[in-house]
Amino acid sequence: MASDDLDTLARLRGLLDVSRVVRDDESLPEVLNAIAGTIADSLGYKVVVVNLYRPAWDDFEVTTVRDYNQEAVEQLLGTRGGWHAWAPLLDDRFKRGGVYFVPAGEYDWQNDMLSITPDIPVSDDPNDWHPEDALFVPLTRNDGHLLGILSVDEPVSGLRPSDEQLEVLVALAEHVALALESAQEGARANRYSSALERLLLVSSRLTETLSIDAVLHSVAEGISDALGFAKVSIELPDPDTGVLTPRSAVGWSLSDLAENAPLTLDLVEPLLVSEYEIEGCYLLTRTQARERLPERYQSYASVFNGEGPHAWSHHWLLVPLYDRESGLMGVIWVDDPIDRLLPSRELLQALRVFANQATAALDSATHFEEVRFLAEHDPLTRLFNRRAFTRRLAIETARSGRYHRPFALVTCDLDAFKALNDRHGHLAGDLALERMGKLLIEALRQTDAAFRIGGDEFAMLLPETEEQEVRAVIDRISTGLVTHDDPRFEDLRASFGVAVYPRDGDDPETLFHAADEAMYAAKRSGERTHFAA
Repeated sequence: MASDDLDTLARLRGLLDVSRVVRDDESLPEVLNAIAGTIADSLGYKVVVVNLYRPAWDDFEVTTVRDYNQEAVEQLLGTRGGWHAWAPLLDDRFKRGGVYFVPAGEYDWQNDMLSITPDIPVSDDPNDWHPEDALFVPLTRNDGHLLGILSVDEPVSGLRPSDEQLEVLVALAEHVALALESAQEGARANRYSSALERLLLVSSRLTETLSIDAVLHSVAEGISDALGFAKVSIELPDPDTGVLTPRSAVGWSLSDLAENAPLTLDLVEPLLVSEYEIEGCYLLTRTQARERLPERYQSYASVFNGEGPHAWSHHWLLVPLYDRESGLMGVIWVDDPIDRLLPSRELLQALRVFANQATAALDSATHFEEVRFLAEHDPLTRLFNRRAFTRRLAIETARSGRYHRPFALVTCDLDAFKALNDRHGHLAGDLALERMGKLLIEALRQTDAAFRIGGDEFAMLLPETEEQEVRAVIDRISTGLVTHDDPRFEDLRASFGVAVYPRDGDDPETLFHAADEAMYAAKRSGERTHFAA
């Protein structure tokens, strides 16, 4: 068989070997090492170098070196070069088909690009390979984006490659690019598979537990682990101050959180504009965010930043949480992407789905809490209801009997309430009841309890309270009842009856009957308050 035929078979075998490596389930470094060896053996190059593009840094890193010179391998591995170093080498004047051949003398290798000149003799024959010759092959994705650059050197033949040999090299490079693209797509697929698994886990938690904190923590951990963000915080407004407060946080330290000035939902709203929205998430540069916040607003500065057009650089990424009426009820903040890259649209889609799980958790828990609340509370006044009153009176009677401590039971109802309803309608009546409920809550101590036990009837339990203190509570309520600017309520008053344990009864039924009788005695006599005899 002729030498040319043997060379052709070797090249074809090289193509098959590269295709086989691409299909093998190996890690990327192993794949690249195998490919480098295949190219070296089948095409006859002593040196093969793979420079991978790093989108987070917009540069190229030497990740694979096949060289007989171990010292050269150690020098090259891990070195990096940006576009300023590669652009002169990928100039159109060096292009031959799908490769870039840089002849000796056409480039000053003392520039930024790290290079090692092989120790081979210099020949006067223009067909011979010169020590300063260089050959580069771009590795591109199907969509044309650059994945890396393949560099080969020192052909075993000692000759510069022919056009036919370059065609084979380009064909092999296409398979190398396929290997890289497959590996990257595989990593992306694994990430989304992991995200799906975490989403299913979070969904299961919705049925397993009604604890908001448990579900929110699962959401935060899922975003961090599956989507690759070092820091995640799910923040809800404090009911008293309105300030957004982390309800669940992953990766944040107390010092990190302390760097953020207080934010409220009103301050967050200006960040949620359509120009920054992608898949229901909002991505802003730090400058854009600061322009929409109060002057001199201080915030956490990202740590995992990169460089270049695809890199994360102190960006802000937040996902709003909306209630059933589309009102903003919280925010998920994510920061410090592990890969230092701006999130893809697919990743933001997954982030939005995680946020939906958080919303569902809040909605379910809020509904559960409301149902549980209404089991013992009056929906209009938000006071405890008669069921809770019966239970709490029995508990207080038993406890006071055990520890020999008195307590006061106060019952009251609104005078002229029926007339108010008849004259101004039930809406005015409801407003009067709500107002009475608010007055009761404001007049009581933390240890006391107020109840709506009937239409316009109320009750209060006042543990360890003297008669003087009882009168002070009633005075505050009565004063508040007549202090208003609504003419509909000008005749509204309340009558109070007071019974004290154990003087007026040592069991719940007797004590309640005594307080009720005292209240009606007050109503008959026109007095505001009457104590049981």
